[in-house]
Amino acid sequence: TTLTEILTKRYGAKAYYEDLDNPYINDFYEDMNRWAFQFQVYFLASRIRQTMDMLAADKSADIFQDRTIYEDAHIFADNLHGMGLISSRDFATYMKIFHLTTNLIPQPDVLIYLRASIPTLVAQIKRRGRAYEMNIDEQYLSRLNEKYENWINNIYKGRVLIIDKDVDDFVADSAIVDRICKQLDEMMTKK
Repeated sequence: TTLTEILTKRYGAKAYYEDLDNPYINDFYEDMNRWAFQFQVYFLASRIRQTMDMLAADKSADIFQDRTIYEDAHIFADNLHGMGLISSRDFATYMKIFHLTTNLIPQPDVLIYLRASIPTLVAQIKRRGRAYEMNIDEQYLSRLNEKYENWINNIYKGRVLIIDKDVDDFVADSAIVDRICKQLDEMMTKK
């Protein structure tokens, strides 16, 4: 979210953020087994709405999206399915909706992947201070990291800019933001 805010200001762009008003969020963190499917379907619907808004927006405007529909499916929903928290039948239904949607929309011009170790993720969670995140299991975070790495390296076919969050503190060092913007500009000119 912080990088999205920084880049949005830098480029004078429009931003789309994760819908934190998910009515299942507290229930999900209290009982993941009961609420995982509803939690993910809500995010999928929210991402579809965001995508439709982006497609209707000014085509010449730069847009930054905090999290994509692809991550919802290939990282978060897949992880919950792998953990046995979403049944195979429900996951297949979810993926049918996902594939229907992604077959109708363009993928991002560039995906920015913030790679981070578990200690970095835990420090960021604590700094954010969201009550529902305070008890996130480190094994859960580790599984998410594995899913992200697999997705970036083996599934996602678009252009990716990887930023190592363990060493690149773009909040504290504006030179890192300059470098990220230069890389983005170069990637966009190679369309």
